[in-house]
Amino acid sequence: MIKKIYIAGPLFNTHERGYLEDIVFSLESEGYECFLPHRDQSGIDEAELEGTDMSDKTKKRIFTNDLDALNAADLTIALITGQDIDSGTSAEIGYTFASGKPVIGITAYERRYRNLFVDGMIHKTVSDVDEIIPAIESLPDSA
Repeated sequence: MIKKIYIAGPLFNTHERGYLEDIVFSLESEGYECFLPHRDQSGIDEAELEGTDMSDKTKKRIFTNDLDALNAADLTIALITGQDIDSGTSAEIGYTFASGKPVIGITAYERRYRNLFVDGMIHKTVSDVDEIIPAIESLPDSA
């Protein structure tokens, strides 16, 4: 049964972070538990996250928090917009796929050719937030 969802995507600007937050709002409104990396970093204060020169200790904590959340998640939803799929998002997709868990990609109606290797790890692709819940419900282990 899918209960915990890891939300992957680029975090480089307000628009990307806001779109990821919209995805989380939609999912949490339906009772799913979500991990959103820029929102849910435990043990790291906001000043550390806002800094451009993070300490090695902070970087390690962020990596460990993200990895723990990926391991705990039943599913990853990945925002795959932009010139190419973001490198961090690609890593999260690959890790999820290698763990035998499903990945749903969301394109936000963007039309581009994607990296076919990464694209091959995505179980379903949707265009809009409203399509995510039906995509989750169509997965074999969703009930």
